[in-house]
Amino acid sequence: MHDVLKLLKDGEFHSGEALGAILGVSRATVWKRLQHLESDLGLVIHSVRGRGYRLASPISLLDYDALAAGASGLGWSVCLSESLDSTNAEVLRQLSNGVSAPLLVVAETQSSGRGRRGRLWASPFAENLYYSLGLRIEGGAYPLEGLSLSVGLAVLRALREAGCVAVGLKWPNDVLVSGRKIAGVLLELSGDPAGSCQVVIGIGVNANMLPGRADIDQPWTSLRQELGSVVDRTALVLGLSRWLQHYLDVHRDRGFSALRDEWQAVHLWQGREVVLSAGPQQIEGVVLGVDGLGALRLDVAGEERSFSGGELSLRLRNDS
Repeated sequence: MHDVLKLLKDGEFHSGEALGAILGVSRATVWKRLQHLESDLGLVIHSVRGRGYRLASPISLLDYDALAAGASGLGWSVCLSESLDSTNAEVLRQLSNGVSAPLLVVAETQSSGRGRRGRLWASPFAENLYYSLGLRIEGGAYPLEGLSLSVGLAVLRALREAGCVAVGLKWPNDVLVSGRKIAGVLLELSGDPAGSCQVVIGIGVNANMLPGRADIDQPWTSLRQELGSVVDRTALVLGLSRWLQHYLDVHRDRGFSALRDEWQAVHLWQGREVVLSAGPQQIEGVVLGVDGLGALRLDVAGEERSFSGGELSLRLRNDS
């Protein structure tokens, strides 16, 4: 069915005869096959007598050959799947089975994509980026503190390179445009950080998703909404990978402290009044920035305090 999707991806009408030739079936059988495509992948296909069939909206399919060439230039291996439970989970499975790292896993869709604090990550077919890079770290030689913030800089640079210049960061792992989420970062570790461990850098980017989804519980946007046209997802993966390698190299050699000023310059909530949630505890303060390890610095009632941890959540005060 991939050949059919390559034909239909432009959102234009294509004849039943052309589709039948690809599928190896009669024109009368084409619609039944396309209905299976709709049910399996969640796509909407329109049928108009005398004109043929088209997708309700154009899609951008990932190009394995281009991804493999780009990954090879960085010294990575790459795996592209049509559907996975989670790209992060697949990286961990492959690394545990002895696959060499760095390993990039991308997918056209996920059935169990997730973000921070166990939140569902919407993963419609061929619309967004579902991207995970697996690393092996030996002997605690790689500084893990502040790594998610360094990754956030890579995502920001890739989105700006794609034309979304209004993008900024929110501590610790969100990428926003006009207060709406466009991307996020989720790091997962397996093993002993002081010894031998595996680190998975999971990145989700809203590339071509359009308004109307009821399964997202926060304000969001996408590159397509911001730029007004369908984004080439393969080019986005390649750009993101180049920036990610750059920031990983800096982080490895000099730690997050070398990137601290750059990160604070694009932090959207610098100087803002916020509420930090740490379990049942609510802490109000003014954002001062981050420290050299990526911890959030707050002015709390005139006293500077630092906070870090995966279960922390930050939001603006209502009157901020």
